[in-house]
Amino acid sequence: MTYWQALLLAIVEGLTEFLPVSSTGHMIIASALLGIPATAFTKLYLVVIQLGAILSVLVVYWRRFLQSFDFYLKLLVAFLPVVVVGLTLKKYIDILLESVTVVGLMLLLGGLVLMFVDKWFPQETTDAGRPTTTPSFRQAFVIGVFQCLAVVPGVSRSAATIIGGLTQKLTRKAAAEFAFFLAMPTMAAAAAKDLLDFYQDGGRLSAADVKLILFGNVVAFVVALLAIRLFIGFVTKFGFQAFGIYRVIVGGILLVMIGLGIDLQLL
Repeated sequence: MTYWQALLLAIVEGLTEFLPVSSTGHMIIASALLGIPATAFTKLYLVVIQLGAILSVLVVYWRRFLQSFDFYLKLLVAFLPVVVVGLTLKKYIDILLESVTVVGLMLLLGGLVLMFVDKWFPQETTDAGRPTTTPSFRQAFVIGVFQCLAVVPGVSRSAATIIGGLTQKLTRKAAAEFAFFLAMPTMAAAAAKDLLDFYQDGGRLSAADVKLILFGNVVAFVVALLAIRLFIGFVTKFGFQAFGIYRVIVGGILLVMIGLGIDLQLL
C-alpha cells in the first residue's frame, strides 16, 4: 500500500465513519477501485485507522466525558452485545469483509430503510414535553443490540445505532451523539482484537507499516473532526432521507456492475 492509497482510504474513513453510509463498506469499495490487494495488513489498516476518526469524538464532546459515572455504565451496557456477537462470529465477519457484493446489497437495503426512517420514527418527546436526549440503561442495551447488525459490512454501525436510538424515542441529535460515543469502545476493541489476531497469525509490522498506520490515523482524525460537526447540523435539520437515497444509488450501481461482470479493480 502506498501513501497515496493510504491517504485516500483515510479520507474515506474520516468522511464516512459517523455518517450512516458504512465507512467499512466504502473503504472496501475504495480498496477495490484502487486495486489494493486484500492482504492481512490491508485488513488491519482498514480497522485500525478508525481509531483516529473516533478520537475526534473525544475532542468535540470532551465535556460529556466528564459527566456522571452513569454515562460510562450506559456505554458499557450498550457495548456488551457487540462483544459477544463479534467474538462469536469473527471468522465469518472476516470473510464478509472481502465481499464487495455484500457491501452493495447492504448499502441498498440499508438505504431503503433510511429513506423512510424519519416517517417511521418522528421526533418524540417525553410526557413532560421535553425532547428525549439521554438514554436509560434499558434503552442503551437496545441500542447496543442494534449495533450488532453492523458486523455485516455495508450495514453501517452509525446507521444501526442511530436507528436503534430512534426506536427508543431519542431525538435525531441525541441518537447520533450516542452512536458517536458508543463508537469509541467498540472501535477500540475491534482494533485491539485485530492487532492481536494479526500477531497471533504470524504477522509483523515493519517500521514502514507503523508509519503508514499513524499517517492514516492522523488524516482520518482531521477529516472526521470536520465531518462530525457538519453531520449533526444536517441530520438535526433535514433527517436521514438524503443518506438513504445516496446508499440506494451507490449500492444499486455496485450490484449492477457486479452483475455485468465488471472487475472493480480494473476501473
